[in-house]
Amino acid sequence: MPSNIEIKARARDFAGLRERAAQLSDTPVEILQQEDTFFHTSQGRLKLRVLAVDRGQLIYYERADQDGPKRSDYHLFETDDPQNLKITLSLACGVRGAVKKTRYLYLVGQTRVHLDQVDGLGDFMELEVVMQNGQSDSEGQAIAEELMRKLGVSADDLLEGAYMDMIEER
Repeated sequence: MPSNIEIKARARDFAGLRERAAQLSDTPVEILQQEDTFFHTSQGRLKLRVLAVDRGQLIYYERADQDGPKRSDYHLFETDDPQNLKITLSLACGVRGAVKKTRYLYLVGQTRVHLDQVDGLGDFMELEVVMQNGQSDSEGQAIAEELMRKLGVSADDLLEGAYMDMIEER
């Protein structure tokens, strides 16, 4: 499975983060409206991300719940009928919950910088260092930590788990 090194942090200065991310980014920001529906699974996490009526991604991933950089192994399936897939998975697995967010996506080298405004939770930043063949986890962690420094993200702001976990804990 493909993998990445991820970090998630609370965004205390969302506007400032957007400015710094834009300065570092290789491409203009992409603003996405996303709704992720999580399904019950015996291991890992399974979510359907609806990007448009005719565009969705089914994403299965496994990662440790810990602060700081962590490895995430994932598999992605694209669909042009996310609503029908959602019905099928809901019937087969049951819905755990949903997360709605506005995502500001920046690309910095091999890293996807997500600045997320999550309904009911607040503002967050995620880094996903997309691992290349032969690259070690420690190399990915070093990239994530350097980008955290450049963005001004404090270790005190790091979080574990997924947005879905945070919603369930409320």
